[in-house]
Amino acid sequence: MIGSRRFRCFVCTMLIAMTASLGCRTIGHTDRPLPPSPPVGGDMPRELSKVVLPTYRIEPPDILIIEALNMVPKPPYKLRAMDILHVSAMGTIAEYPIDGEYAIEPGGRLNLGIPYGQVEVAGLTVDEAREKILEHLKQTLTAPDVQVKLLQAAGMQPIAGEHLVTPDGHVNLGTYGMVSVVGMTIPEAKAAIEKHLEDYLQDPEVSVDVWAYNSKVYYIITEGAGLGDTITRLPVTGNETVLDAIANVNGITEVSSKKIWIARPSPYCDEVQILPVDYRAITAQGQTITNYQVLPGDRIFIAEDKMVAFDTSLGKLLAPFERIMGFSILTVGTLSRFSGKVLFNANQRGGFGGFGGF
Repeated sequence: MIGSRRFRCFVCTMLIAMTASLGCRTIGHTDRPLPPSPPVGGDMPRELSKVVLPTYRIEPPDILIIEALNMVPKPPYKLRAMDILHVSAMGTIAEYPIDGEYAIEPGGRLNLGIPYGQVEVAGLTVDEAREKILEHLKQTLTAPDVQVKLLQAAGMQPIAGEHLVTPDGHVNLGTYGMVSVVGMTIPEAKAAIEKHLEDYLQDPEVSVDVWAYNSKVYYIITEGAGLGDTITRLPVTGNETVLDAIANVNGITEVSSKKIWIARPSPYCDEVQILPVDYRAITAQGQTITNYQVLPGDRIFIAEDKMVAFDTSLGKLLAPFERIMGFSILTVGTLSRFSGKVLFNANQRGGFGGFGGF
């Protein structure tokens, strides 16, 4: 028992001495230099004086949405089943006009409805189909006039839908090939796609827009006080401020301090702009002077709480000694109980022997 108490005192003395030698430093933590104070000019975009972002340039991995407005194959195109024609006729019966979209049926016929009947048009060009429809209507009408236009070819590759900009800056149009759109504005991408489709279609016309703005982002880095930093990547919408960005990650965590700043990259590799944020001012006081507008590429850094970081680092350092101490105490306790039982049994045997001898 005396040895056990001595061992415990020795371990406690060692732990107290090591803790005292640490002072007020954070164990295992490399102190970062304080961010320099930037020249905050009056033209710095912030909550009440935002700026319009530059014209959007398409980059990977943006997602474009393309709508086909005019997709007519180059002549001479032979009509086939399921093609859609627009047929307009003059001089028809008032109760039965011909003006609308008509699909070529699987048998190759175009049904003009009662009382005009059907016309075989599969395998004909658009002009040939017009002449045949005109001859067919002359059997019923006195002096008809017909206009026919191909609206949609059933065998054409559809390009409408969402298209991911590939890592090499192209969009895939299926059988029509790839088109480079990287670095282009939306009107420039529209013109590039239409020019590419001219090799396959007659007077192609498409509508292009950005469905997902994935290439222009900002980052929120939350220092983890020794437990690992958290980095959140969010798209730039052109309207968010620092307060919006913090709200997007549900506020600051319990291990964070109120020290926040924006690190804004510069086109020059050795320069960076640091914009300190007064968290209390932009939240509790409603001030906007440091509630800056977030721009593409910004890093919003939320520093850790130094006391929490110190506690975490201290816990990591002392954990091995705590395990050793716990194991030692368990060992000493086990040995003490074991030796106590041995002595107790020995005393019992000695006592019984003396009684029997008496």
